[in-house]
Amino acid sequence: MYLSDSDQTAPSGTVPTLFEAIVRTRCVEATYNGGRVVLAPHVAFTRHGEVYVGATTIERDGMPPKEEKLGLFKLAGLGGFTLADRGFTPSNIFDPADERFAAETLLAVERTAA
Repeated sequence: MYLSDSDQTAPSGTVPTLFEAIVRTRCVEATYNGGRVVLAPHVAFTRHGEVYVGATTIERDGMPPKEEKLGLFKLAGLGGFTLADRGFTPSNIFDPADERFAAETLLAVERTAA
């Protein structure tokens, strides 16, 4: 017996949402330190058995950041984690070989050659 697409349910939760965002280069929205953030997730990795995300901040409480940087967030610390309707272009500041996460990378965005 074969299952049709309509018979299958998509995985849910923060990790599948994070993976979908990375693969599809889609932003995510979450609550972090009491504020609302829009993040462009570039990499998912583990550290001490916990899942982390390396992401650039697109907005914090509706405002863009003063400078672009890749922040590291513990996935469990991001509340209300949801996929956003907006996409992103992978940033040139993302280095897949960065020693902070390279050895424990689960999934990372692919950059296209410019």
